[in-house]
Amino acid sequence: MGELFGLSQSRVNYWVYRLLPAIREALDDLGDRPERNASHFAQNQPSSETEPLLIIDGTERRRQRPKNPEKQALHYSGKKKTHSDKNIVIVTQPRNRIGFLSHTCVGKTHDKKIADNEAICYPPKSILYKDTGFQGYEPAVAITYQPKKKPPGRELTATEKRTNRKLSRIRVKVEHALSGAKRCRIVKDILRNTKEGVSDSVMEAACGLHNLRVEKRHRRLKR
Repeated sequence: MGELFGLSQSRVNYWVYRLLPAIREALDDLGDRPERNASHFAQNQPSSETEPLLIIDGTERRRQRPKNPEKQALHYSGKKKTHSDKNIVIVTQPRNRIGFLSHTCVGKTHDKKIADNEAICYPPKSILYKDTGFQGYEPAVAITYQPKKKPPGRELTATEKRTNRKLSRIRVKVEHALSGAKRCRIVKDILRNTKEGVSDSVMEAACGLHNLRVEKRHRRLKR
């Protein structure tokens, strides 16, 4: 940013702090900010005659290695082999909007534990797709779909493999949404700003900007 706008690193940092609240308010006014209150998620979804189709997934973002040994252990993700922050998102179909963004947790936290702690209220009769990281997560929805895990020492049957492939074609859309949010390099690259709340704010802004792009694209197609 300093290179693009001719600013020093300290001035870039100054403007990031001041522009983040303005971006949040603008996205809120446009209706593109993801829901952060788990109890309000159901009521803020647009009404539809068909069952809401939702995809839940976890996402990790690299952060600077903490100096405190206890914080190092909490933020270290064995899955990514790096220090990270984690959120779970719920992507709504067919628009591919990020409808819900959880609070930011340390990288060591399991996806299902975050979902359980959030206690998300889902729209009635919704269909929820999830991956194996949410094994045992059964919220109050019409039905949940999850890929079949390979049994120890055995192989999946041909039918189970076909079912897994079908589910993967649907669940991959959450990866598309996350890649859209991570166009913002502040959530793609290592976050070196460790001030309290910044990691959460930048992820919220990135998800909101993805939703804004999706809506603009949808309006152009309707024309």
